[in-house]
Amino acid sequence: MKILLEFQVLRSPWSIQTLCRLFHQYHNTFAPLNFSDYEAISHCEQEVPEYFNFASDVLDKWSQIEKERKGPSNPALWWINGKGDEIKWTFDELGFLSQKVANMLSGPCGLQRGDRVLVILPRIPEWWLLNVACMRTGVVIIPGTTQLTAQDICYRLLASKAKCIITTDVLAPAVDSVASKCQFLKTKLIVSESGRAEWLNFSSLLKAAPAVHTCVKTKSQDPMTIYFTSGTTGSSKMVEHSYGSFGLGVFLCGRLPYDGHLSLRYWMNLTPSDIMWNMSDIAWVKAAIGNVFGPWFQGTCVFVHAMPQFDPRAILNTLCRYPVTTLCSAPTAYHMLVQHDLTRYAFKMLKHCVTGGEPLNTEVMAQWKSQTGLTIYEGYGQTEIGMICANMKGMTIKPGSLGKAAPPYDVQIMDENGSVLPPGKEGDIAVKMDAKRPFKFFTRYVDDPVKTVSTIHGNFYITGDRGSVDEDGYIWFMGRSDDVIISSGYCIGPFEIESALTQHPAVIESAVVSSPDPIRGEVVKAFVVLSPSFKSQDPKKLAYELQYHVKKVTAPYKYPRKIEFVQQLPKTITGKIRRNELRNKEWGQT
Repeated sequence: MKILLEFQVLRSPWSIQTLCRLFHQYHNTFAPLNFSDYEAISHCEQEVPEYFNFASDVLDKWSQIEKERKGPSNPALWWINGKGDEIKWTFDELGFLSQKVANMLSGPCGLQRGDRVLVILPRIPEWWLLNVACMRTGVVIIPGTTQLTAQDICYRLLASKAKCIITTDVLAPAVDSVASKCQFLKTKLIVSESGRAEWLNFSSLLKAAPAVHTCVKTKSQDPMTIYFTSGTTGSSKMVEHSYGSFGLGVFLCGRLPYDGHLSLRYWMNLTPSDIMWNMSDIAWVKAAIGNVFGPWFQGTCVFVHAMPQFDPRAILNTLCRYPVTTLCSAPTAYHMLVQHDLTRYAFKMLKHCVTGGEPLNTEVMAQWKSQTGLTIYEGYGQTEIGMICANMKGMTIKPGSLGKAAPPYDVQIMDENGSVLPPGKEGDIAVKMDAKRPFKFFTRYVDDPVKTVSTIHGNFYITGDRGSVDEDGYIWFMGRSDDVIISSGYCIGPFEIESALTQHPAVIESAVVSSPDPIRGEVVKAFVVLSPSFKSQDPKKLAYELQYHVKKVTAPYKYPRKIEFVQQLPKTITGKIRRNELRNKEWGQT
């Protein structure tokens, strides 16, 4: 971090007051890039270009516009940590530093085009530099949450065949404990002010790296990133996206037409004069949408407040002090924020709020509206296919709905036989496909062709979510058709939790399902059959011990917040049927 603070010699002397003046002065005069071609591509009115690279085709063009524009403009990245440290980079500075990092990756780190790198970092500026640097070099980036355990890291390194891992000194010991098992791992890069044996140091390499790098020429279908996502059975699956599906596919998230008329409506509603704060975990796809591609396609400033944990008061005070115009966070975060008296806070510039990742509670939406005067616009999508439904400005908002299908998607509700259902009938939320696979779709589940093919039913992509459509075309979410648990925006597979529990000597067998929760929507609940020798122990202490055990074996966000000890589990043929029976009981369904 210290080295990046030193590299701010190129920037203009911004202040909060200056940025507020800029917003009012240039709000109607800043013009985004000429994206008519990109918009036509997004609407499938024009063919996807053979070659595309977000770094060279978008970010470097914004850098050039900055140089030609007279007077200051918003930074590309504005980072604070609440401790007095602050970084503001123009697009030009972002380009300068990301080229140095690109030379690091292809030089000392020994990475070549197509190689994979696992990046496990907190919300620090280096994460953004590495994202852009990977695009410049053609290296495939694999984001990971800082909550991963040594076992999680080992699995990801082995499954992805990553040749490099980049993390901080917090997780470096965990990496070292499993590195000998990961035969593909060649390079370890640490982001730290101090060195570590057998690790390259990010700061040292950045100082020495050349400042000029020629961006590789990538095809639109070339792999760009891989996300690990939870499934019903087995370990996390690898979802691969290309330069086209991510770089181009996310375009309409920042710039999303509501209808076919000349006037455009937007989901994120972004312009170059806006400042967007997306609070999503940077390991998840929503971070790429809201922290990289969505805003930077529009020349919007990405605002980041690095906090060690979610702090509602700190967030509200930040919105009062800094000129954030657009806020994106999970519904759970909004739920926690409305527990405070929002009328006591005068937000400096906030004018647009969006959410996604889990269903938005209608009461939370109403409270936020009554206390702030702002509507929360919910979007719906998946790691595999991006956003397919949204509530947008200009639309009549129906609280509780996911909005309407986002262009160019045709979203339908299907029954188990593949027939489209009429309004009001519950079925699978599906996306109609034409002769060609939509370019915004993920490329594949890496090393799992069977899983990749299983998502297609006839000429429809099956999302795995259940829902219905009303007479006006609004989509309503009912729940998952599989066992995946969505809690606070995190997707959690039950099989992994059950496997972790059975590794504890107290557990004979277990079943993990979702359970209703007033704050998080749903949480992980485990039904546990105890070994006879543990039945006499204090249930509260044993439940805490099992929770701690799961946190150690898997990532902390996956642990069961509820544990119920039972004499036996339902006698069923499969674990899925058993989970369905228990989940229906938990949610009061028959």
